[in-house]
Amino acid sequence: MAITDWPQDERPREKLLLHGPQTLTDAELLAIFLRVGIKGQSAVDIARSLLARFGTLSRLCNASAEEFSAIPGMGLAKYAQLQAVMELARRALAERLEEGILFDSPAPLKDWLQLRMAHLAYENFCILLLDARHRLIEAVDLFRGTLNQTSIYPREVVKLVLARNAAAVVLAHNHPSGEREPSLADEALTRDLCNALALIDVKVLDHLVVPSHGEPFSFAERGLL
Repeated sequence: MAITDWPQDERPREKLLLHGPQTLTDAELLAIFLRVGIKGQSAVDIARSLLARFGTLSRLCNASAEEFSAIPGMGLAKYAQLQAVMELARRALAERLEEGILFDSPAPLKDWLQLRMAHLAYENFCILLLDARHRLIEAVDLFRGTLNQTSIYPREVVKLVLARNAAAVVLAHNHPSGEREPSLADEALTRDLCNALALIDVKVLDHLVVPSHGEPFSFAERGLL
């Protein structure tokens, strides 16, 4: 049965308009993105197949062009549209961070970091430079690879903070393994950076660990800062 033959309230687009996007399942949201199905399959059928194939919505959205376009009914054009949607989400969240006071509402920061880092196959260390009102000045990627205590030099971090005239910072790095808890090396590095930045009266507000899936871990929320 085609979506156009379904009762009005069961159609994804109509359901979204009547009840809001939060009421839709992942498959229904994805069906709206796909717009049309293929012979014998509605857009919702295809969406369910895609989610079953990749396991999670995150893995689907971060699939490579080759993986995505190899699926019947998909292709490079649809892949480009999906990546454009992902980038729009990243930029919209980045604007919220730049315009608002960062720690009045930490949820947008976690969402943005997940979009920015959760899909990476390598470990990436990022520092968010904040002004005196805790608004984002700039996010800088400092290191790519296996993170350990000697990977990030406190002196280089201090130089960067002084150059951008930052009043506070947030540290963040991802765990491609999916592990949410920080390692002993993560904790040691955090202490080193907190001590180095304290010498120039710059506070580390948080260190967030972003797993490949699930909510980021917050040093501040756990009481580790």
